[in-house]
Amino acid sequence: MAIIEKFLGKRVEIPVDRRYFPKQGLWGKAEKGMIVFGLTQPFLVLAGGFNEMDWIAEEGASVESGEAVVFAITGKILYIDTPIGGNITFNPSIKRERESVGNSPYGEGWLFKIKPASESAFAMETAVDHLGYLESLKGSEGFKNPEGVVGGVSGICKAVYTGIRGQKFDK
Repeated sequence: MAIIEKFLGKRVEIPVDRRYFPKQGLWGKAEKGMIVFGLTQPFLVLAGGFNEMDWIAEEGASVESGEAVVFAITGKILYIDTPIGGNITFNPSIKRERESVGNSPYGEGWLFKIKPASESAFAMETAVDHLGYLESLKGSEGFKNPEGVVGGVSGICKAVYTGIRGQKFDK
């Protein structure tokens, strides 16, 4: 486990047993013929947490690499794309217990699984190991502001992000 003691005022972990997709803030791990995906702890800190989500793709559908499959509200509005193609299965518990995404991002808080369309699907050029992911974070606000000192964001942005945080989906 790689650990960053001070990352935007938080302690974050990066497991060594996964592959990472830095642009999306996703981790991926092979498990029983499927690739499990979730959001990384550093990404969640940078995004301002995880407030709400909905699935864009249908359960069991065939999805293409780069297709948006999750709509999420963090400190921002996000569309999360799948890094590989195949048949998708979503984590049903996160609709009921969305806090598990933040509390257990590398465990119960996984977002979706893909049964890859091909064996080589996970060996994508965009996937990096934990050291590559750590390197990709070096220019981020997390490293630039290790203590998490508030400031540097315009008043308008703060107002927008505060409004977004309060959004909820009808159930």
